[in-house]
Amino acid sequence: MKYEIKGEPLPVVICQVDNGESLICESGSMSWMTPNMQFETMGGGAGKMLGRLVTGEALFLNRYTAVGGPGMIAFASSFPGSIRKYDITPDKPIIVQKRSFLAATGGVALSTHFNKGLGKGLFGGEGFIMQKIEGNGTAFIEVDGSTVEYELQAGQQLVIDSGYLAMMDASVTMDIQRVRGAKNVLFGGEGLFNTTVTGPGRILLQTMPIVNFVGQISSMMPSK
Repeated sequence: MKYEIKGEPLPVVICQVDNGESLICESGSMSWMTPNMQFETMGGGAGKMLGRLVTGEALFLNRYTAVGGPGMIAFASSFPGSIRKYDITPDKPIIVQKRSFLAATGGVALSTHFNKGLGKGLFGGEGFIMQKIEGNGTAFIEVDGSTVEYELQAGQQLVIDSGYLAMMDASVTMDIQRVRGAKNVLFGGEGLFNTTVTGPGRILLQTMPIVNFVGQISSMMPSK
């Protein structure tokens, strides 16, 4: 497969695939394609469908396969930002925020990833339920706003406001921690929880989570 990412800040990834080559995506993610891209909807079993329902993703995945010759298919982002490409191998899966998966080659699989601390995590926003991308192939994720990437060393930590973490290597561990101090909680304006990540591994941060953007717009709307 060959690909090209065009059009930031509203990007699209355009993939050129060989005959018989497949790409998977969330339901409704395809933007345009050549007529020979054959379409198939996949459920993947009740367990996987339930996991996608919990993460807020569509219940079904779509598979597009080039039939009778090379094909082309494009996947556009749903929010201003960027599209990042990752090479996935059996020993190097990645964890991404829910709703960020855009598309992947056929050898890649998706599953639900729950972070530890169920009681805290239920109120921890974007950081609790994420998606694991594993297998062997190429995956594309969409990121809200601009991106900043860090390579954490073993034991190195970073505290992140929940929602800003877009991707991390599976080798990175995460904990959701409550903000301490009643004054900080009531008047700090930073929410109740932060996410602490610990290396080793890469993390990718996004500068404008869509939930923050929606909150800013809502705060500017006149009240009735």
